[in-house]
Amino acid sequence: MRSPRRCSRNGCPRLPVATLTYVYAESTAVVGPLASYAEPHSYDLCEPHARSLTTPRGWELVRHDGEFEPPPPTSDDLVALADAVREAARPVQRQGDYPEAAGLGRRAHLRVIPPA
Repeated sequence: MRSPRRCSRNGCPRLPVATLTYVYAESTAVVGPLASYAEPHSYDLCEPHARSLTTPRGWELVRHDGEFEPPPPTSDDLVALADAVREAARPVQRQGDYPEAAGLGRRAHLRVIPPA
């Protein structure tokens, strides 16, 4: 199962609610609502880090004025949860449950030899 997205700040375990992107050509940092997908050149931030972000001298900061809200669960999350439940419910096959063990058999490159 895939792990949920976390805040990009080191050591922060919180879930993200905002995305930070940089526009280097315009010396601008943009903090907006959480992006649908994690992008390689953007950073996910929790609410405290999104609100307290500062920029280097000479840079402009554009910040979303509304409330930052966690995104609703996506169908990907529900599918991953269903797969995890199915995997946990699958019966475990024990060593003595193999049908080839009843008699002579050949499975790929292995042979099952009955006890003497």
